[in-house]
Amino acid sequence: QVQLVESGGGLVQAGGSLRLSCAASGSDFIIYTMAWFRQAPGKQREFVAQITTAGTINYANSVKGRFTFSRDNAKNTAYLQMDALKPEDTADYLCNAAVRVGGAQTENYWGQGTQVTVSA
Repeated sequence: QVQLVESGGGLVQAGGSLRLSCAASGSDFIIYTMAWFRQAPGKQREFVAQITTAGTINYANSVKGRFTFSRDNAKNTAYLQMDALKPEDTADYLCNAAVRVGGAQTENYWGQGTQVTVSA
């Protein structure tokens, strides 16, 4: 079993920064693609950014140039540096990862989420 735990959310003023972390824990697992999604109240979950094992990164247009996604494979941890935050970035941010545990098939894992609130 693998767990993804997000941290780093909080309340920040518009223009400010936050750094989210997503740490994977468990045993005998390999993480492939990792991603961040977000969901605001009353809205559908939306893609934020994705990073492959090789380090290829894709961003949603809405965050491109402001957010930076990175990962530390040795620590099984991904980071989302969020700068120039806007009120419309307010949402619950969820970590997602494609994980293979032991010899099993690769499966999709989700964290519990961390709340980001940006005040005007």
